Amino acid sequence: MVKNTGRPGYLQIADDLREQIRSGSLAPGIALPSTAQLAERYDASLSVVKMAVGILRNEGLVIGQQGKGVFVRESDIPAGDEVSELRAAVRELSERLARVEAALSQQQK
Repeated sequence: MVKNTGRPGYLQIADDLREQIRSGSLAPGIALPSTAQLAERYDASLSVVKMAVGILRNEGLVIGQQGKGVFVRESDIPAGDEVSELRAAVRELSERLARVEAALSQQQK
């Protein structure tokens, strides 16, 4: 469930799914639950769930297959230095965006 912490819901969901992938709860090759199932599980909108899954795609943790679903990427796929740097940059930008959104949320109160 997404918590009211000031951190955007899509980042909370992405964090939770990322942790499940890294811990092995979501093993390589396993399909993620559907967008609708994730929305229900996290009590979030479909668009928020899609944004969270998009982050995981950008990080290279999951891969979508048209008409079949989104799957945890096999861990044996090599990641070059350039790809690793891009993933780190995306992660850093996501964190910066979350801080900006939290600050804006606080200003609006």
